[in-house]
Amino acid sequence: MHKKILLGLIVLGSFFYSKAQNNNTSTLSIKQIMQGDDYIGHLPSGAHWSENGNTIYFNWNPEKAFSDSLYAFNTHTKDIKKVDFETAYHLPAARGTYNTNKTKKIYSKHGDVFLMDIASEKITQITNTKATERNVHFTHNEQQIAYVLNDNLYTWDISSGVTKQLTDFTNKKVKDDKRSDKDEWLYQDQLGLFEVLKTRKAKQDQKEHFNDKEDLNKPLPIYVKGKSVYNQQVSPNGKYVTYLTVKREDNKGTITPHYVTESGYTEDQNTRSKVGDTPDTYELYIYDIANRKTYPVVLDNLEGLDYIPEYTKAYPDKDYKNDNRIGYISGPIWNADGSKAVLDINANDYKDRWIVLLHAEDGTVTHLDHQHNAAWIAGPGIGGYRGGALGWMPDQKSIWYQSEASGYSHLYTLNTSSKKAKALTSGNFEIYNPFISNDKKHWYLTANKNHPGDRQFYSMPINGGQLKQLTTDVGGNDVTLSPDETQMAILYSYSNKPTELFLKDNPLFSKTNSKATQLTHSTTDAFNTYNWRAAEVITFKAEDGAEVHARLYNPSPDVKNKAAAIFVHGAGYLQNAHKWWSSYFREYMFHNLLVDNGYTVLDIDYRGSAGYGSEWRTGIYRHMGGKDLSDQVDGAQYLINELGIDKNKVGIYGGSYGGFITLMGMFNEADTFKAGAAIRSVGDWAAYNHGYTARILNTPVTDSLAYRRSSPIYFADGLKGDLLILHGMVDDNVHFQDMVRLSQRLIELEKTNWEMAVYPVERHGFVEPSSWIDEYSRIFKLFNTSLLGLKD
Repeated sequence: MHKKILLGLIVLGSFFYSKAQNNNTSTLSIKQIMQGDDYIGHLPSGAHWSENGNTIYFNWNPEKAFSDSLYAFNTHTKDIKKVDFETAYHLPAARGTYNTNKTKKIYSKHGDVFLMDIASEKITQITNTKATERNVHFTHNEQQIAYVLNDNLYTWDISSGVTKQLTDFTNKKVKDDKRSDKDEWLYQDQLGLFEVLKTRKAKQDQKEHFNDKEDLNKPLPIYVKGKSVYNQQVSPNGKYVTYLTVKREDNKGTITPHYVTESGYTEDQNTRSKVGDTPDTYELYIYDIANRKTYPVVLDNLEGLDYIPEYTKAYPDKDYKNDNRIGYISGPIWNADGSKAVLDINANDYKDRWIVLLHAEDGTVTHLDHQHNAAWIAGPGIGGYRGGALGWMPDQKSIWYQSEASGYSHLYTLNTSSKKAKALTSGNFEIYNPFISNDKKHWYLTANKNHPGDRQFYSMPINGGQLKQLTTDVGGNDVTLSPDETQMAILYSYSNKPTELFLKDNPLFSKTNSKATQLTHSTTDAFNTYNWRAAEVITFKAEDGAEVHARLYNPSPDVKNKAAAIFVHGAGYLQNAHKWWSSYFREYMFHNLLVDNGYTVLDIDYRGSAGYGSEWRTGIYRHMGGKDLSDQVDGAQYLINELGIDKNKVGIYGGSYGGFITLMGMFNEADTFKAGAAIRSVGDWAAYNHGYTARILNTPVTDSLAYRRSSPIYFADGLKGDLLILHGMVDDNVHFQDMVRLSQRLIELEKTNWEMAVYPVERHGFVEPSSWIDEYSRIFKLFNTSLLGLKD
């Protein structure tokens, strides 16, 4: 009986897939392209150099093994070989910390600490424990190595090999032996009456005196009152320890049930809370080692700390309360000799970033830079969850950092004495991942200077000036320099060419801009047989006059069916109308299949997307489903007016944020979109997480209007066209509960033109090819039946 049922399900599934392909005239099949890497080829990633510059290591899987392995390209022999497990296990970590003259490198690998001598390549293992040692850094003028073990800091002396514990964080409070006045009188009276008590006390006092002297050579117990401890580090001169305490609030989480389990029972997974969390409390402390005392860093003089957000004016009868706006404190970032340090501080409402000079001797700070945005602070190198890009200039008196002060993320320097700031880059483009050259004479950085969708690698004089382009091929250039900076390992891709590893001479040294040499060839024969389209990156004008960038896939006139599909990328702050291989590679291949079948496809970098500056980034503030949705509508109008698309044959689809926009489009722009497929969608922003949502919409309690106009569930009555909802049941990012609530709303509204497909074993990012196949077979069927009226 069970076998018959199983066979029936298999036949039914096969029937559905085959039926979905009935109207497919492409040489591509959905089943084929949804195999992902197994169809495209397993692409290289994680390129990094050996310390001697003779080898490029990278992750790769040309054999279609269960997972990627480490491979090595020898720059002398030009051979590529798989690195065996034992060799890979003992290689130094790709990332690490160098001393000032780069003769030594320290790193943590497999949870242990290592020291490498660069010249001899000798590796010394400093720890060998089952625990995890982390946060490895030099201290005591680079004569000692500090690391964190079980929350405490330890140092290892390079010359003597002695390990010393520096901190003793504890939740055990030191006993308070102070007596009341009455008990003190009685105590002294007893000592006066009885000689034996007096003698015993003298012996005990002497013993405690010696114990106290011994304790001076041990770490000072630091009472943290049950708080978590992070960012433990020792200053370069060894005088101070700094540490961040975090009081975690008990915010209620959500339970995600798993129905398909090995045990056969339903199993619950505890997942994130919902937006509106009570903020955690962050405090930075200093431990003066020589004087054995701790004290807090005082931040009550930060500019604008008492700021009340502009949006609160929409609620004149509601009191706004945020008594402590201090969010995460990153740093300190010390200069080389430990004479100066800076902190990078974020506000817990995400609207401010402060960079301050820390005076470690007394815990006070001096203002250096204050970045404010009435929406939220972010952008490349700026508003991350753990601080932004920041460092010291070669003079050790000035710092460098990134700011959106001009409207785009650019590189700045600031003298910590004069507080004078200088912009090193400027223009209507953004920079990414800047770092200083070995000789301290110039910068290396990536920028989209030529076009928002083209990222090239540049050099620039250390104090600013002309950008010199070092890469040449249009697309995405992810560059890793050799240790001597003479060569560039490039993970390069174009819109229709998946990522491969290339090698190129650095033009700063070779004086010629030679063509890069391709080292890997990863794509499969099956993938290579198809003529993949390089989507045209176009612009169209939005209703407010803004120029919107988009990828356009145009069918040949002989198959064009006057129907269009608009794809909405996810993640909100992400770019997809670019000229490199997309992270949405399955969707890219699906778009090729759609175009083969006569569809026109538009993939829009709507308001809120990355790559276009702060005004574009914050264009969705307090109204998701506002300009980001109108950009989709204007894109549809562009297709109708310029490319002859039938206004009654426009569909829309996307996942995550793209699914959210799809829902808003189907509910609020029903006359524009005839069909929509909403994948892993947010239906109610009040049900999403705090860190992402509170930046854009504030919180439901403080800004209920923003949530009311941004959440699809409130607009479900507007549904007219055909809606397909697809969601993983164990999604621990956008919870399945969100779509269950929306389905109940649609039921109560008596809407019948919608369907839901659920995937019992999938989280937010689908894994199983069978799920991808089912999902996109349904989307293809939706567009064919709803937009073209085709029958199975």
